[in-house]
Amino acid sequence: MTTELPLSGIRVLDLTRLLPGPVATMHLADMGAEVIKIEDPGPGDYARAMGPVRNEVSQFFVAVNRGKRMMRLDLKDAAHREQLLAMVETADVLVESFRPGVMEKLGLGWHTLRERNPKLVMCAISGYGQHGPYALLAGHDINYIGYAGMLDQNAGAGGVPALPNLQVGDLLGGAQSALQGILAALVAVKMGGAGRMVDVSMTAAVMAHNIMPLVGVNNGAPAAPGRDLLTGGVPCYNVYRTTDGRYMAVGALELKFWQGCCDVLQRPDLKPRHWQLGQQVGGEDAMALKAELDAVFATRTLAQWTEAFANTDCCVTPVLRTEEALQHPLFRDIVSRRLHDTEGESWAVAQPVRFAP
Repeated sequence: MTTELPLSGIRVLDLTRLLPGPVATMHLADMGAEVIKIEDPGPGDYARAMGPVRNEVSQFFVAVNRGKRMMRLDLKDAAHREQLLAMVETADVLVESFRPGVMEKLGLGWHTLRERNPKLVMCAISGYGQHGPYALLAGHDINYIGYAGMLDQNAGAGGVPALPNLQVGDLLGGAQSALQGILAALVAVKMGGAGRMVDVSMTAAVMAHNIMPLVGVNNGAPAAPGRDLLTGGVPCYNVYRTTDGRYMAVGALELKFWQGCCDVLQRPDLKPRHWQLGQQVGGEDAMALKAELDAVFATRTLAQWTEAFANTDCCVTPVLRTEEALQHPLFRDIVSRRLHDTEGESWAVAQPVRFAP
């Protein structure tokens, strides 16, 4: 029995480029929406040429635009603009990621679109929101997470911020927040309400999710980078280098998991030295215990430690490389591989959300 996807019948006009908007609309397509990606007649989405090109487009473009129908329109041309407005009349959603004010200059601002379709949901994704002193400034993920205080905390003991290869500003701040706003507005429309304008500031969305540093500030003791509960300040939630230069992830945050971890490490003497038993987060004892565990984990390889922890439920797992993760049984249902005669292979990761009748 096949189940109709929940957004079947929803039509989305996608004017976005690069990462945040295309990922948001890709998820809408994955959930059944008809997504029409509209690019200019020239180079189009900049992502087309970012990185090695295969079959005329980059793998970056392929990764974030599956399930969409492609179309070219010059929105500065009156006839093409009118063509888009005609499409708006039968659309449910329009998503754009220009700088604030660009849509108005094109004659496609919210008030114009709403006149053509009062039930339309329009989502504008920008770095700093549609209003305010920074609205017109350019930015990228590194700037958004820097302003929101996230990058400062994403650092090791040396305090130097490390650039995450998961774009928190673009994907959490942009794609997921846009998806949340769009779906909420669609529900309101389907319940009989009017269309909505959804204003997504990627920087504000990161700030709203920067929970643990906020807790630290409210407690009067913001942690130093790399020394908070979840960033390296306790031995039971940390990474440890193995003898073959790989890493194990220890997530034994709860006391019962820590005790199980100590049993596998054959160090029952360490069980009383857990943060829930009074150990100061980021304190001298915590760092001394971290050094002890560094020495223990350095005695075996990643494979040996993975096997040792395999039968103990204590949240200790290997840190996999991407190519290893793609082939791990955990992701069998969402990962697929395509072989190409002349250009090797390519991998794809499908929508992780499943819908059952």
